[in-house]
Amino acid sequence: MKMKFLHFPLFLLALASVAAPQLRAQDWVRTGTNLGNERLRLAVADFKHVGNDPQTSSLKAAFDNTLFGDLSNAGLFDIVSKSLAPQATPGAPQELVVTQWSAAPANAAMVAYGALAANNGRLVVYGWLSDAHGTGGPPVLAKQYNEAANAEMARTVAHRFADEIIARLGGGLDGIAETKIYFVSNRTGAKEIWAMDYDGANQHPITHLGSISISPRVSPDNSRLAFASLGREGWAIRLYSLELGRMVGFPAGSANGSNQSPAWSGDGGKIAFSSARGGKPEIWVADAKGGGARRLTSFGSDVSPSWNPRNGSQIAFVSGRTSEPQIYIMSQDGSNVQRMTDGGYAISPSWSPNGGMLAFSWNRKYGPGDPGGQDIYVMDIASKRWLQATHEAGNNDFPSWSPDGRHIVFQRQNGHRTQIWTMLSDGTGQHPLTTSGDNSMPNWSWK
Repeated sequence: MKMKFLHFPLFLLALASVAAPQLRAQDWVRTGTNLGNERLRLAVADFKHVGNDPQTSSLKAAFDNTLFGDLSNAGLFDIVSKSLAPQATPGAPQELVVTQWSAAPANAAMVAYGALAANNGRLVVYGWLSDAHGTGGPPVLAKQYNEAANAEMARTVAHRFADEIIARLGGGLDGIAETKIYFVSNRTGAKEIWAMDYDGANQHPITHLGSISISPRVSPDNSRLAFASLGREGWAIRLYSLELGRMVGFPAGSANGSNQSPAWSGDGGKIAFSSARGGKPEIWVADAKGGGARRLTSFGSDVSPSWNPRNGSQIAFVSGRTSEPQIYIMSQDGSNVQRMTDGGYAISPSWSPNGGMLAFSWNRKYGPGDPGGQDIYVMDIASKRWLQATHEAGNNDFPSWSPDGRHIVFQRQNGHRTQIWTMLSDGTGQHPLTTSGDNSMPNWSWK
């Protein structure tokens, strides 16, 4: 069922047409998100099996697959195909013959390799990164891990090593392999808040409220989840402590009227949200404990706030004050309102970690006869130049940035099914993260 804009602040169906300026090349978004124009060619060797512990084979398989996937998904490297890599599995720098990796067909510039063993319930991993064109110098990176021997820890250690490589070779930004994605799923019969690893693994429910819970937003310190939930008195903003494993109070979110779409400030001290307690939805803000609530807008039909995480002084939001919903930004006190889109049907803004870009859902062809498709766009705040990241592959909505600014997670509806997808911020590398049930409204953890 289609929801009307004035009565449902999440705009689950978006429609649009616009005359905003467009830049054909993707260079500005790639530069702004540190994707770069030249990708370093990286070989990722399977790690060397050490010892006779029966756990080692399965743990090594989990580690190898995770490490290769993390580095392939980073958006920074031209990964050497396993079929082109040498058959050798070097377990230490003295076993690495760099000419085998730098020569055709591998043509690698860097090689990640190492050794893995299970022993007496412990997982021991030695990992190295070496220059394939080096002349016997020390490795670029050397790491050792000693953890409990289980499959989940094998994945965790692989994530950590991948993040070390990405930080070393990717301009110093922290990797995202240990981040989480929170989302809505109906797999248990009700819409609950779920979590998964950034790559789609380890999917599990967080809430068990048996109602309708939507729009999860995790706090900057990853300790609490804010979300909207339907209860006896209507829609309320609720908080769940990930540290305590239970609900905690947020009085400002339970006032009369529909309260939805929470958003954390970058310092974690405030939560903005939409509330219809005055009759029409407006943007409100309260402190993180639910006190000191105050209204920021007064036009009606203002919803879906997103805080600038870089400076904390701006909020993006959606407003229907000029008929169809458009993206606006304002100062955190409600002043200096600027319209960012100038046509169509634009919703679900998400601010990039560097504070310079907005991702949002936009149907630029909104009007009579329009099929109703919507796509994810990325806009440079200063110039209002935009890039279309998805291209009419279903209805795409609710984008959320990764903490390194290189990736975007979003929901895609094809037919009657909705799943979570991820992509690089320039629109490349699109692939699904969920396949079971209906899954929507993703939110990437801050770190």
